[in-house]
Amino acid sequence: MTGSRSAPENNGDTLATALRLWRTRLAPDTTGLPTAPGSTRRTSGLRREELALLAGVSVDYIVRLEQGRATSPSAQILTALARALRLSEAEHHHLFLLAGQPPPAHDRIEARLTPGLRRLLDQMSGTPIGVYDATWTLITWNPLYAALVGDPAALSARERNILWRHFTGLPDRISHTPEQTARFEAATVADLRAATARYPADPTLRSLITDLRRLSPRFADLWASHIVGTHSADTKTVHHPTLGPLTLDCDLLTAPDSDLRLVLLTAAPHTEAAAKLAQLATAPITAHSAPPPTGQAHCSPPGAPAGGEPTAFAVQAGPNP
Repeated sequence: MTGSRSAPENNGDTLATALRLWRTRLAPDTTGLPTAPGSTRRTSGLRREELALLAGVSVDYIVRLEQGRATSPSAQILTALARALRLSEAEHHHLFLLAGQPPPAHDRIEARLTPGLRRLLDQMSGTPIGVYDATWTLITWNPLYAALVGDPAALSARERNILWRHFTGLPDRISHTPEQTARFEAATVADLRAATARYPADPTLRSLITDLRRLSPRFADLWASHIVGTHSADTKTVHHPTLGPLTLDCDLLTAPDSDLRLVLLTAAPHTEAAAKLAQLATAPITAHSAPPPTGQAHCSPPGAPAGGEPTAFAVQAGPNP
């Protein structure tokens, strides 16, 4: 039996289609190119020769790209095309993927909070929440988080980094079993290695890794092993100076389109920990709310600091810090 089935579109065809669409949507008067007074255009958007001029490539090469005959442009050409076509960051990323190139890495780790994320922190005042960046540095928190694990307001960015506190033995209110500690170390070291792939030129990240390898034999061994770990649901025991121990669930939310992680500490209903957390929430809180983030930021591990964004968050199992 015979039949017809259309062949799937290859990457060259997909790249060609995307480039044509992006070129035709771009108004010439937004590019700074001169236009003759009273001239009429038979095509919408940029002409191929105009795109070639803006990107610094030949018209023939633009033609071949849009016809699917040139399928492997270099990263340099892709960057020039993205700039000429005024692509958004997401489109820039997509362009590289269509061309079979690794997307460009960011130079610096960002720690920008959107209004939505700030509202979330304000509205969930009864839940301790800390926000961390790609290096697991605490960048902002709500007052209840600070009241529970200790006020991090006076700490430096390095002192608010979970891996730094854990592997250098700084004091902490959170305790873990040996099994929890092993899971935490595997997951956070793996996270840090992943961050180096996304931000290879970030000086703070590079400095953190260099110092940890120098000062912590345990970290150096884990780093050299290329260990891979994942975050799993877990509990944390927080030793509060006046309320005593609280056993809490630790959950991790990931903000979309960013590396920010929200760590939430909650108590099971009708438990002693829930009563203590409610007592802490209604007591006068003298801990400082977090200042606006100026640098970097998992559920607190041994050594975690005592311590808006779109409203849709990806829920992960609570990390094992």
